Amino acid sequence: MTEPEIRVLIADDHKIVRTGLRMILESHGVVVSGEAADGVEAVESARRLRPDIVLLDIEMPRLDGIEVTKLLSQQSLRVVILTSFDSDDYVYAALQNGACGYVLKHGGPALLIEALHAAMAGDALVSPSITVRLLRHLARRTGTAGTFTGEPLTEREKQVLSLLARGQSNDEIARSMVIAPSTVKTHVQSVQRKLGARNRVELAAWAWETGHVE
Repeated sequence: MTEPEIRVLIADDHKIVRTGLRMILESHGVVVSGEAADGVEAVESARRLRPDIVLLDIEMPRLDGIEVTKLLSQQSLRVVILTSFDSDDYVYAALQNGACGYVLKHGGPALLIEALHAAMAGDALVSPSITVRLLRHLARRTGTAGTFTGEPLTEREKQVLSLLARGQSNDEIARSMVIAPSTVKTHVQSVQRKLGARNRVELAAWAWETGHVE
């Protein structure tokens, strides 16, 4: 069974970058539905073309990537940030405003394609070099264990959440807990529902912020 086609809008202010990205994406079977050279054009093109994902740089003329992300996520459009800026503040702002991923340009084509598929699956991928550092930073910023007033998590769900927050994949969590990957997926979906989280990044952030990771 073949995977569904992914349609992507590329938004970057450098034409040579857009051209290179188009070549990479099309070589992996991704359809490039359009290009945008600045933030305003990115918003207008995304609204008109309704791509599956907007692949967006952070620092864009006329309207920066954070604001573009906020506007597009409000319209249920997926945004994956692709940038050279390895900044905790940028990552945090992008994810808080609805980005479905944050990938560094030096991460290579494989990571980029993985991030697109993760976004399509309702998940989120952040470059590994950023993930744990960012989440630990969030834990230090809050300094307190928050409370959750909704349906409580089971002990099993807390275990899964803790491992997820350390950057483990479903397969890795399954091996750690000696359970099936499908069971891990079920637990993750249950935790997402209980916390109202949109993706794994929000789950991990909540876990670090509320002291669920030792």
